[in-house]
Amino acid sequence: MTDLLKVYLDESWNIGFYIDKWLLASGVIFIIVISLWKLFNTRRTSEWEIDEARLGIGKNTLKLKPNRDDKQIAYKVWIELNTRKIGLNIDEHNDVLIEVYNSWYKFFKITRELLKEMPVHKLQREDTKKLVKLTMDILNYELRPHLTKWQAKYRKWYDYALTQDNDGKTPQEIQKTYPEFDDLISDMKDVNKSLIYYKFKLAEMVGIKHEDH
Repeated sequence: MTDLLKVYLDESWNIGFYIDKWLLASGVIFIIVISLWKLFNTRRTSEWEIDEARLGIGKNTLKLKPNRDDKQIAYKVWIELNTRKIGLNIDEHNDVLIEVYNSWYKFFKITRELLKEMPVHKLQREDTKKLVKLTMDILNYELRPHLTKWQAKYRKWYDYALTQDNDGKTPQEIQKTYPEFDDLISDMKDVNKSLIYYKFKLAEMVGIKHEDH
């Protein structure tokens, strides 16, 4: 039987080593596997954090280590933010506010349904629970207050304004005559800024790069 590893002295009293090629190959493979495992494990459990103050829902920095389920939630919400006006900067000179509100309302409903579809057993993981709660807090404490305060009365005013003689004004020009237009826009932009920040942080979690961040 061939020795796999041995140490010997040659005729000149020099110390020599012998390693069987199969043992050497196995050692190299073992090192590669361990290195890859550490690399994957580091990425898989990398810490994600978000400044709650920038979302308008708190003063702390939320930290969690997202797993595959967390990233799936983040990706679905990111898709909704990234494909609707809610995830883009508000332009009060060109955007039609009714269309913006329609986008916001749809986002609220769809995101709520996405979270409702989450199997309850996955919420047993503390970090997954944190991510779901964070998203719900954004809906309830950031988006809902603005919609509650402004949407209904603005829609009522706008519907009435459209029935008046507007001398060929565009929707953008009509909406600027809303008595509380400046306050509405200021509040809308604050909410919009928070949601755009959240959109970029979700993209960061799932590994999507944004050139305009």
